[in-house]
Amino acid sequence: MTRIAFIGGGNMARSLIGGLLKTGMPAANISVAEPQAEARDALAREFGITTFAENQLAAAEAEVLLLAVKPQIMPKIQNDLRDTLQRNRSMLISIAAGVRLNQLERWFGSTLPIVRCMPNTPSLIGAGATGLCANSRVSPAQKAQAQHILDTAGTTRWIEDEGLMDTVTAVSGSAPAYFFAIVEAMEEAAVAQGLPRETARMLAAQTCLGAGRMMVESGEDPAVLRKRVTSPNGTTQAALESLAADELSDVIARAMAAATRRGGELAHELDAAS
Repeated sequence: MTRIAFIGGGNMARSLIGGLLKTGMPAANISVAEPQAEARDALAREFGITTFAENQLAAAEAEVLLLAVKPQIMPKIQNDLRDTLQRNRSMLISIAAGVRLNQLERWFGSTLPIVRCMPNTPSLIGAGATGLCANSRVSPAQKAQAQHILDTAGTTRWIEDEGLMDTVTAVSGSAPAYFFAIVEAMEEAAVAQGLPRETARMLAAQTCLGAGRMMVESGEDPAVLRKRVTSPNGTTQAALESLAADELSDVIARAMAAATRRGGELAHELDAAS
């Protein structure tokens, strides 16, 4: 069984640890480095895993090291981990938004197998969507291993061109917030028309969930599903015509372009800071 260490014991790490344990990975094979004593104790109690305050101790015997920390922390932890990673030849997996493969290679070693991932917050409930890309030193077996780890939190797709990872951020990493914003707007509009807030929120949220499940479980083109629910001259057509008049497609395209652009900026800012 692979030994895996998590650097950072936050919500995303907890989700992946819980998923791995459900697949049969022994708790003894998982270690976590977490600076907060209360969080360390909670992880040990909930999952029965070994926790450490020091990064080096958690990583000492790891074959896979998963960085579950904020991007700004990366340059600060390289001294803790670089020698251990080089000695063990561990596969490095990063879930930090905007951190490039070449940055990870510079900080932790250019000869390491490294996988960069972009999960999203629904991963916390096992419903995530994650894009992954790898450097040339990741073997097919290691790619399968990395995918297995991230699959415990939802669905995954490999992205061959790392330059598209900022687009992955825009289409899935940041996108849960788009849907939350839509549900907020629907709730407010329904309340303005007289519905109780609790009822408006429930109906809007459940409709968002149901529409998503229909797309995923049916496998059909969303345009087909949209047409199927749109009766000529009906209420849905009236709403869609209003959205088209307000240039919904352009609004979404601009939002995604802004998210993609910001992803690139974050990487440059990290380079400047380090």
